[in-house]
Amino acid sequence: MLAGVSALMLAGGLSACGGDSDSSGESADGRTTIDVWLMRDSVSAQFQKEFVAGFEAAHADIDVKVQIQEWDGIGEKVTAALASNDAPDVIETGNTQVAQFAQSGGLLDLSGRVDELGGGNWLKGLAEPGAYEGKQYGIPYYAANRVVIYRTDLFEKAGIDPAAIKTRDQWITATEKLNKGGTQGIYLPGQMWYALAGFIWDEGGDLATRSGDTWTGALDSPEAVRGMSFYEQLQALGKGPKDSDEAEPPQAEVMAKGQVAQIISTPGGASVVLSNNPELKGKLGFFPIPGKTAERPGSVFIGGSDLIIPVASGKQDAAFTFIKALTGDAWQRKLAAAMSYVPNKTTLADAVAADPGASAMAVGAAVGRATPNTPGWAAVEAKNPIKDYMTAVLTGADARAEAAKASASITAAMATGS
Repeated sequence: MLAGVSALMLAGGLSACGGDSDSSGESADGRTTIDVWLMRDSVSAQFQKEFVAGFEAAHADIDVKVQIQEWDGIGEKVTAALASNDAPDVIETGNTQVAQFAQSGGLLDLSGRVDELGGGNWLKGLAEPGAYEGKQYGIPYYAANRVVIYRTDLFEKAGIDPAAIKTRDQWITATEKLNKGGTQGIYLPGQMWYALAGFIWDEGGDLATRSGDTWTGALDSPEAVRGMSFYEQLQALGKGPKDSDEAEPPQAEVMAKGQVAQIISTPGGASVVLSNNPELKGKLGFFPIPGKTAERPGSVFIGGSDLIIPVASGKQDAAFTFIKALTGDAWQRKLAAAMSYVPNKTTLADAVAADPGASAMAVGAAVGRATPNTPGWAAVEAKNPIKDYMTAVLTGADARAEAAKASASITAAMATGS
């Protein structure tokens, strides 16, 4: 998901370096050089350049050497680095990857520094997956999540005020009204399991639950089945395929054809729509995914990044100083403005108030969640029985029976992958 967010939302990133240094990390003028791995397209080259320059100006004893990493294969590369004696000092990682790396014992425990970093206000969807076995290893960096992208002209023609859509029932009513003639009320492919996760969380269910050291698939709980029932109701108000996800075909390209009133996407999807159909410029808007009640927005999966420090780093103090600056309020506000990201703290939501897409994200991010926090979850996503379950239900199979089968598959995958 994170790589997809980057592709939709962001400009390319380039490496930036401080002064020359020897192999010990200490430069000729006595400054300490820290090696930092950041992911391609996470931030723009301009933002990165400004931050490094500002950080080095504020910290006369630290130089920063940034190396840009590719998302493809990063898990294996980080695992190898953590096991070596030559690890970088700071690594950016996807928020849901932290448990996988922490399990190896190669990450520095930062639990004692959480208050210093303002951790009481962190987005739970970044902070919770950054913890493992009760210890905080990942420090929230930035977040992105799904919203509803809608056609303002079609809503106006139907007499619908998007600002009045606060509940799922109101959303269904509006979508039914839009789903007329040649217009699809919503284009929702049958296997968008991240959206399903939000509906399940809204019902009080989960994808998997933990008892002691054992994780068990939970799609067959009454709450999770209710979440799937709502997905089925919403998906029927359009012509989305029941056997594929949002990438096949790319849903933004489908919306660009002009016959779709809504999609569920990160705000960056609007840029893809416009690149395929410039005539829709000025006709796209955003609102948070509605919740069951008007008092609480819909739960969303939060994608984004955390920052970690390897135990093998010989410059942990300087690495922490770097993280404290990059995740601090001043630079988080600048990052939000530059990249249309949701800042890492709920108290900084006003930083994106003037950005329609990002401000809609921030509403959902405040109640956002992440996937089950266990290294074994990667094995679930590799096989992804959730997608098969969704297709089966949408094509007429019994929801409870299919949920039980999918839950068993999730349990088996987590047991082998942990």
